[in-house]
Amino acid sequence: MIERLPSTTAPPLGGPVVMHQHWDDIAFLHWAADPALVAPHLPPGTRPDVLDGRTYVGLLPFTLRGAAPAELPAVPHLGTFLETNVRFYSVDDAGRRGVVFASLDASRLAVVLGARAVFALPYRWSLMRHAVRVRDGARELLWTCRTRAGVASRVAVREGGPLAAPDDVATFVSARYGLHAARRGRTRWIANEHEPWPLRTAELLELDDGLLTAAGFGDLAGRAPDHVAFARRVTTRFALPRELTPAPSR
Repeated sequence: MIERLPSTTAPPLGGPVVMHQHWDDIAFLHWAADPALVAPHLPPGTRPDVLDGRTYVGLLPFTLRGAAPAELPAVPHLGTFLETNVRFYSVDDAGRRGVVFASLDASRLAVVLGARAVFALPYRWSLMRHAVRVRDGARELLWTCRTRAGVASRVAVREGGPLAAPDDVATFVSARYGLHAARRGRTRWIANEHEPWPLRTAELLELDDGLLTAAGFGDLAGRAPDHVAFARRVTTRFALPRELTPAPSR
């Protein structure tokens, strides 16, 4: 049985830490979607995870900071870069609830090449910018992205205060401790762990996005997201990828 909401406590990694990194100043923009529309975009052996009959498509711009292998110090320069991803929410037959990336745009070419080779993730090298200003005592954050094919995204939010208690959608999209990725016709599970997201409210100031359209969800890009949140930082640790294994037969 799959619980209605994922646990906010990360399960053990089940192996040594192969990479750690911080995710800083991250905006969570999510649109409710029909699971049948998302299902064709997921790798074999997985299906859309749902909340009250709907799944979600996310657009998340942020800064990835201080990445390093194992428990080593952060890699200078290459370990910090901007990223924007479009992602879905998946579950497999063994009950592992994770994410699937439709696209990951990053501002470091070496990172893109390495992530594609090692983790089989759909990274792209893109031109990206991030700016922060303070207005009336609140931070306003802007992210821009332009792919080599000319697809552009522009997102701006105003950071609010901490959420006293995350709502169901916030928990559903943030309490994820692994990802499913297809490679050569097989699906791999890459486990991660991090503390519960310190989510905050956020106000969407600007959205002009082509990444959702490029991923096949142009109808979503034409309307405001159904859920917006923000977080300042979590520290994430990853285990080695492993082949997806089916649930025990009953």
